[in-house]
Amino acid sequence: MTQIHSKAAAAVQDVVHDGATIAVGGFGLSGNPFDLIEAVRDSQATSLTIVSNNMGIDGKGLGLLLENHQVSKVVASYVGENKLFAQQYLTGELEVEFVPQGTLAERLRAGGAGIAGFYTKTGVGTPVAEGKELHVFDGETYLLERGIVADLALVHAYRADRFGNMIYRHSARNFNPIVATAGRITIAEAEDILVEPLDPNTIVTPGIFVQRLVRSVAREKEIEQRTVRPRTAAQR
Repeated sequence: MTQIHSKAAAAVQDVVHDGATIAVGGFGLSGNPFDLIEAVRDSQATSLTIVSNNMGIDGKGLGLLLENHQVSKVVASYVGENKLFAQQYLTGELEVEFVPQGTLAERLRAGGAGIAGFYTKTGVGTPVAEGKELHVFDGETYLLERGIVADLALVHAYRADRFGNMIYRHSARNFNPIVATAGRITIAEAEDILVEPLDPNTIVTPGIFVQRLVRSVAREKEIEQRTVRPRTAAQR
């Protein structure tokens, strides 16, 4: 049964610990579980391994954990928007494991499905393959990638019901559904929590994957990069 908490801090307080591996949903700043990230920051847990598509940007999203020096390792596919990330990596404070984006998604999906590992051609002949087992299938070389199972998974949903079933909104769906399956304990924040069950035909993440649920605090949607066309004079 999914436990519903009133505050993000209460949802994470007894499950976040030093050295934990935490998988986090989101892509850039879209679909980030901001409340849960802030609760992890406030927990002061250290030596964390963060598995996420990226580490947010300076001062926002997962960048908050970097600012607080709580992260020792990052497993990600893209980190180009965070200057502090680069600084901590170059000074040796941060260990980084770069993973091709599709491979990262599949590693999380595999972990959630109970699959220990899988073979892929992506990364063969590059530094990604260093130290990994290679195997030839039908004349093509593949490398072995391991599934990811995190101690804790943090996700953001658009709507949930009291049973933990969840749906996502537009691009915020990104990595959240696969991250939700890959945690030994999954905590979700949702913008709306319904008393009545969601329509089964709309559910993306079944509640069996979600151990804890909290309603997210209403906040302005963060935009990582705002690009607009110059305003032109109206034609008469």
